[in-house]
Amino acid sequence: MSGSTGEPNAGGDYIVPRLPASAGALIFDRRGRLLILKPTYKSGWTIPGGVIEADGETPWQACQREVREECGLDVGGGRLVCTDFRSPTASSPGGIRFLFDCGALPDSAFAALALQPDEIAEHRILPVADAPLLRGPIRRRVRAVRKRDGTPRQRPIVYLENGRPPRR
Repeated sequence: MSGSTGEPNAGGDYIVPRLPASAGALIFDRRGRLLILKPTYKSGWTIPGGVIEADGETPWQACQREVREECGLDVGGGRLVCTDFRSPTASSPGGIRFLFDCGALPDSAFAALALQPDEIAEHRILPVADAPLLRGPIRRRVRAVRKRDGTPRQRPIVYLENGRPPRR
């Protein structure tokens, strides 16, 4: 494979590194409160989102699909606000996390919220200041994005490594 990265295997073929990726959504109500979810399959709280499918799905498509699957909400617009490189560990393959600000939805959208029962136990809509409920890496992403000046649409994309600004 011309132009591939990685090292050749015994047969001379190049092994292209694979890095898992996921996409998450910041969804707010009209008062600026954040939608968070309590998954059934892990501890802590999270935001809507999940793994990007290997069939060519884009990060934004994954974000929209996961929000629809987990909450029954349709997000028509979103702005990439953060990418976070997660280093592999003994218990996780690491990967890249994309975070999209999907803006504020009307109250009627939240009234029609439909949780995916096998994955999501409950939801809350809380002030961002209550983000400590979120799991560590997600909480750090949300804080990194929200602490910048200006409105979310004016902010530059935040790049993080393991939820923190990279060392210079």
